[in-house]
Amino acid sequence: MKITDLKCAIIGNHPVVRLKTDEGIAGYGQAEFWKPFLKPQILSLREAVLGTDPTDVERVMLRIRQRGAFKPFGSAVSAIEMALWDIAGKAAGVPVYKLLGGKVRDRVRVYNGGIRFPLNGYDPEDYAEDVRRMMALPEGFTMLKQPIGFHSPMKGEVPGFHYGEPQPGGLHGVTERGPITEKGMRHIVDCVRAMKEVAGDRIGLALDCGPGWMFPDALKFARAVEDCNLLWLEDLLTGDYTPYVDPELYRDLTTATETPIHTGEQIYLRQNFKQLIESRAVDVIGPDPCDIGGIAELKWVAEYADLHGILMAPHGTANGLLGLAALVQVCATLPGNFIAFEYPIAVPEWWSDIVEGLPTPIVKNGFIDVLERPGMGVDFIEEEAKRYLGEDDADFFD
Repeated sequence: MKITDLKCAIIGNHPVVRLKTDEGIAGYGQAEFWKPFLKPQILSLREAVLGTDPTDVERVMLRIRQRGAFKPFGSAVSAIEMALWDIAGKAAGVPVYKLLGGKVRDRVRVYNGGIRFPLNGYDPEDYAEDVRRMMALPEGFTMLKQPIGFHSPMKGEVPGFHYGEPQPGGLHGVTERGPITEKGMRHIVDCVRAMKEVAGDRIGLALDCGPGWMFPDALKFARAVEDCNLLWLEDLLTGDYTPYVDPELYRDLTTATETPIHTGEQIYLRQNFKQLIESRAVDVIGPDPCDIGGIAELKWVAEYADLHGILMAPHGTANGLLGLAALVQVCATLPGNFIAFEYPIAVPEWWSDIVEGLPTPIVKNGFIDVLERPGMGVDFIEEEAKRYLGEDDADFFD
């Protein structure tokens, strides 16, 4: 089997990769809806993969892996990697998890990071009400993640929250930083306690915090909420679109508090997790398959983390329904350090009308049943999907 073409279309703001083969099998991969600008980068890799055997996934990846970088520029390589696995599974007539060593669980736990409601404000009672609404969702999530602090409008909506200067405008992921005031610290701790009072011990609560925190504030906050038994504090120091890790600083934070510390969504390739894992700089890592270099890369990192006692909670909130399928496949194979992955939703909602293979409902009691169709388990309904192709992408399914 040989790859005869690589195409990329923007479908509902998601860059979607389609690999064609001389045996009529097509494979698909998808990147976050934040990243439509990746299309030229994806297409720039076309010549490198043409004529290769897509079922030799690692051999093909050796041709393109060096062309990626930290978020967002590992996504082009990652989307192609997932399309390769999709073809390999379809060619073998098995779900991708079989090619990754087989599943160790029949259903995969997810946490809610994507189904959101407009907040009425940024006071403790507003956060408490938001948790109530998320706990009432039909998906029955057993874990949820709430953005707070520098990873939310709180930093600008709460007067006198911090001493830094606002940084309006710019690209997604621009970091606003500054020491938090005493008033701001009290406010954020009160918000956490209000959410925890609602959640109790019935549902796990994680917090997406930054980046943006100064080290003394991060340590003060982590210690202040130790009695809340949070799942983790995410990206306090670096993360999101930060193009580096700073594992030494994370280790200083992690070893000084009982609150679990989490990072990793922006990191590209296993090599850039090496020091973070080997020094046990954090308690939890959260690579995104659409940024790390694909699902095999994520599995390798999860297994290495497991050897060092570090837990695994993959990121993925904006990865779409093809990304959801990829997360289900790989997380079915991960070792016991797996906690849950971040549930990607259909954005726009019509994505649910253009793919087939997902269960109805997708999430039951906080879990997704492992998909058993060949490949990633999800495919396009081409006639429906064509309605959403732009003029430049009209031949995507040809």
